[in-house]
Amino acid sequence: MLSQNILEMRHIHKEFPGVTALDNVDFTVRRGEVHVLVGENGAGKSTLMKILSGVYSADSYTGEVVIDGKIQRFRSIKDGEKAGVAVIYQELTLIKYMNVYENIFLGNEIVRNGLIDWDTAYIEARKLMEQVGLPVNPAEKVLNLGIGTQQLIEIAKAIAKKASILVLDEPTSSLTEKEAEHLLELIRAFRRQNITCIFISHKLKEVFQIADRITVLRDGRTAGTYDAADITEDKLISLMVGRELTQRFPPSKRNPADINKNEAALEIRNWTVFNPVTGRVALDNINLSVRKGEILGISGLMGAGRTELCLSLLGVWGKKISGEALLFGKTVSTQNPSEVIGAGIDYLSEDRKGSGLVLIQNVRNNMALPSLYHRLSGGFIRQDEELAQVEQMIKSLRIKTPSVEQLVQNLSGGNQQKVALGKWLLTKPRVLILDEPTRGIDVGAKYEIYTIMQNLAEAGIAIIMISSELPEILGMSDRILVMYEGKITGELSRAEATQEKIIAYAIGEK
Repeated sequence: MLSQNILEMRHIHKEFPGVTALDNVDFTVRRGEVHVLVGENGAGKSTLMKILSGVYSADSYTGEVVIDGKIQRFRSIKDGEKAGVAVIYQELTLIKYMNVYENIFLGNEIVRNGLIDWDTAYIEARKLMEQVGLPVNPAEKVLNLGIGTQQLIEIAKAIAKKASILVLDEPTSSLTEKEAEHLLELIRAFRRQNITCIFISHKLKEVFQIADRITVLRDGRTAGTYDAADITEDKLISLMVGRELTQRFPPSKRNPADINKNEAALEIRNWTVFNPVTGRVALDNINLSVRKGEILGISGLMGAGRTELCLSLLGVWGKKISGEALLFGKTVSTQNPSEVIGAGIDYLSEDRKGSGLVLIQNVRNNMALPSLYHRLSGGFIRQDEELAQVEQMIKSLRIKTPSVEQLVQNLSGGNQQKVALGKWLLTKPRVLILDEPTRGIDVGAKYEIYTIMQNLAEAGIAIIMISSELPEILGMSDRILVMYEGKITGELSRAEATQEKIIAYAIGEK
């Protein structure tokens, strides 16, 4: 008779050079449940799942992994897959120039007489796609599909491997609200089919929508496992961060009336941009301003043009741009990024791993890169000055790293985000554009980022914040602009803004 527990991870201990990642962690998952794993960035969630899946081999940690009552000693991901473990990571692993059915069976090909049977693969892929609600042609190339669709392909790929334990690591972080709801419904369907799901998320709303039980990791240790019905959101947050977090957003010391008296730091006038691929109008006659010391929130649905607006301002997106950008009343050239950055306008990318950081470089090199010209003398970099500035920024932003030589890829998501922010602060920006500044980081790290933003605004830096999270927009913005189909459809002060009003502008109702 099968045990009620499909998975037991007992006394797991894992170390990296200078860091204890997991310290005597116990993690038990029941058969057919949705078990949510939460914790701050760096708490050890991903490390634990990499042990479970075989990314970290059995000789690299101590403790036991038990699946269906049998102790497992995985040497590779293949071993994990043979035992029924499939992991869908936040960074998708699809080959974009291959089609859907080739991706689904990649590494798990259907072979007949020594040859890959692509006809059968096509038929089986279509069945799997129907199971996950994916209405596209199996022969379609992945590069032509959106992120939400690609996420479903990853799930179909996992099902094709006959996974009995499905691990989803931040699966909704890049999805629209509609796509995220479809994914959550799919997981509910898996539960009805007795497929066990381990779900990692920082979005507490969806945690309580989907969880049967919740395990909290904190500082590499197990802080507790609870039935979802028996724990409140506030209690969960306090377990994650190790303290009571009475406020989600730090209070602002800035008076709205005083901010309104400040001069405009950045103005954009009659800004029209054409899509570089389709040639169609992507941004239509945008006019906006952000004042010195103001946090201007930009809201809107995916595809509304928020990120495109900022990238076109930096000279890295769009064509046939017309209009004018003024920095403290003077026209600023937006022909290329170096001129914009040199003028004092910096941009924190929404994709810190893809375009915000050089993951295989250390903290020092990442943080110093954009401001090298500040420390040049006779063609040489003043390295002592660089080191001092980087170390001071690490201290100021409270970045948790063993040293400035630590590779950025080894830091938690929240600390990576702080490194990405710190590198721009070293350039001494006058206007700072933050695109999804807290995406993929935990509630405690979010609060720290928010505090940094408030401090920067109090120091007189103008901040433009793009966010898909309405509580964040409402909690942090002094003023809010809402975009819809490349246009600004609404402007709201902090006092008058509500979720309902923002959504109405975001769907073009007003």
